[in-house]
Amino acid sequence: MPLFAVHALDKTDALPRRLEHYSAHRNFIEADQIYGVSVILSGPLQSDDGETMIGSLFIIDAPGRAEVESFAKADPFMVEGVWNSVTITRFHRRRG
Repeated sequence: MPLFAVHALDKTDALPRRLEHYSAHRNFIEADQIYGVSVILSGPLQSDDGETMIGSLFIIDAPGRAEVESFAKADPFMVEGVWNSVTITRFHRRRG
């Protein structure tokens, strides 16, 4: 299956909302198979000083873009208004 990179940036001042919905977000990621995808890698994006979470990054193995879009739209961070923008890009792994 192809890989996709999901790059999500938080809304300004979304950190309190991010922390409030963090557990639901983590549980959601663990149930990725419901959406027909497999999360290969995930984690928060950080500000340059490494102190503040500012978004999320995923590498997802999926049959196609439609499944990744459905997965991203259902993520609690999207549903609860944490993310400002989400970009989905097909990814070709060369190393790692």
